[in-house]
Amino acid sequence: MANNTLQMAKAAKNDEFYTQLIDIQNEMNAYLEYNPDVFRNQTILLPCDDPEWSNFTLFFAQNFERLGIRKLISTSFAPESKVINTWQPTLFETQNPRFDKDKSKTNGKIFVLDHDINADGRVDFKDMEWEYLKGDGDFASDEVRKLRDEANIIITNPPFSLFRDFVNWITEANKHFIIIGNMNAICYKEVFPLIKNNKIWLGRTSGTKKYKKPDGSYQEMGNTCWFTNIDHGKRHEPIALMSKEEIFKYSRYQGIKGRSEFDKYENYNAIDIPRVDAIPSDYDGIMGVPTSFLLKYCPDQFEIIGIAEGDSGKELGLKPYDRELKKLNKSLRDGQLFYIRNGVPIKPYARILIKKRK
Repeated sequence: MANNTLQMAKAAKNDEFYTQLIDIQNEMNAYLEYNPDVFRNQTILLPCDDPEWSNFTLFFAQNFERLGIRKLISTSFAPESKVINTWQPTLFETQNPRFDKDKSKTNGKIFVLDHDINADGRVDFKDMEWEYLKGDGDFASDEVRKLRDEANIIITNPPFSLFRDFVNWITEANKHFIIIGNMNAICYKEVFPLIKNNKIWLGRTSGTKKYKKPDGSYQEMGNTCWFTNIDHGKRHEPIALMSKEEIFKYSRYQGIKGRSEFDKYENYNAIDIPRVDAIPSDYDGIMGVPTSFLLKYCPDQFEIIGIAEGDSGKELGLKPYDRELKKLNKSLRDGQLFYIRNGVPIKPYARILIKKRK
């Protein structure tokens, strides 16, 4: 059900889901625990945002002084440029002298926080200044691109349908970032090479989350995770491993317990590991593991060889499957791994190929 919601949102380009404050707090605390000064003296840009509603803006504005932020910039996309069935400007906007009925629909907005405006002795949400952008607030516009170039760190929940473009937009400017995406994005050709080369990794927290929709209700989304290039402690925690003998003896999972060996792929010299907690400590060859491995991946412990999907799998040297096997399993595809069990070819879900570091 949750994954269906993501697909429908993507198909309709209904990207209006708002991240809960607790999820933002938990994730940001992971970076602060690793480096208390991670946001100090930094200009933070929150694009793809709705500052009046956004918990991203709220979190960083209310913690502006504690985190030592130099400048906070938050931008929104024009309502008429989004698929929104019901929308009306907030009182914050309509009761401000800057309010423009036409621009409110067609222009994005920019909020800036960098000093104490109301002279209450602190810098927080009440000190944010705003105005309409010249354009609709599209992150790819020259106007927002200039803000990107000014910023040190970019943090947001970008539109699901534009995740690939957004990652390219950030990485081309060589910026630090913390963004939310669907777990499926791990397999994107624009994303996985960056993960493999340790230019992007997953954040501290992940899993199924609830997002607030524009009408105020909450919708459970599919498996989401944070993508970042800012270090955190979990990334350096090695996965606890058991030997093959221990795995086959003590595993709680049917299909693993009681076995004597892992399946070996027919078209690549590696073994199939069906669960991350079944990675053996006493195997030094290449292993195919689920993409969820990246949630626990420690680059000091493992090396990523590649991903066995489509063209990426072909580039790794996966042999084409024997066409006769198609009669036994119609899902077989070149560039994907498969093994034979009881005479039947089995193609596992997407696998990342890894090897222990020595």
